[in-house]
Amino acid sequence: MQIRTPAVAGMFYPNQTEKLKSLVHDCFLHHYGPGKIPPTDYTRKIYGVICPHAGYVYSGPVACHSFYAISSDSIELFIIVGPNHWGIGCDIASMKDCNWETPLGNVEVDSEAVNELSNISELVELDFFSHTKEHSIEVQIPMLQEVFGNQFKILPVAMIDQTKNTAIELGRCIATIAKKNNAMIIGSSDFTHYEENDFAHKQDKALIEPILDLDLETFYKVLNTKKITACGYGAIATTMIACKELGATKGELLKYATSGDISGDKSSVVGYGSIIFT
Repeated sequence: MQIRTPAVAGMFYPNQTEKLKSLVHDCFLHHYGPGKIPPTDYTRKIYGVICPHAGYVYSGPVACHSFYAISSDSIELFIIVGPNHWGIGCDIASMKDCNWETPLGNVEVDSEAVNELSNISELVELDFFSHTKEHSIEVQIPMLQEVFGNQFKILPVAMIDQTKNTAIELGRCIATIAKKNNAMIIGSSDFTHYEENDFAHKQDKALIEPILDLDLETFYKVLNTKKITACGYGAIATTMIACKELGATKGELLKYATSGDISGDKSSVVGYGSIIFT
């Protein structure tokens, strides 16, 4: 069994257990967070969520809205789809026979689910190396551990190829896996990068609208015509497709904020959104 050691512990989140647990607690209670500690009293069926993946001091409060919404669900498998920022490894990469290590303990990859996904989709390759430096999946895991403990498994998917057709096929195949498991899909993405705060809000509002409508064609059209710099657009699209296949009829924006809203420096910001699909 391989160990995928943390790439960004001590940078994106604390590498000490108690400091990490304390920061996650603070993110839930932050005024940009849900303002509550899990579990939730949500009763609606949620098929998947969109979460940001920046440093916890910036995006953690927004991300906690999604985690709070699903915190009362009994979830055994988290299918986490994120962009491969480094561009190393395979176009679409998962992995098996591996534990992901965090300061809160180890989480096991569901090798059986990974094998099935790679069998039904020619796009998905199994490649440990693709995941070694990437943070978009990693930063979701300590949040999940703090809410759900360490009993769940993960199916990680890192995307270099984020084109529409890839998202459609991958999303449909992920839905097939989710139907056979007690699963939740997480699409990991930030929104606009390094623009002035008001402009980022405007850009991201335009992109979030088709996400909430589960309208993939308009999503890619807005993304390209407005040149919106959402890093995990393919992960968002894949999650949209998978959730729609599973029965979702709409998305709901729980929270949007930028790094500038949180830090006060609004000259060059990154946008963060928390969305659920119901």
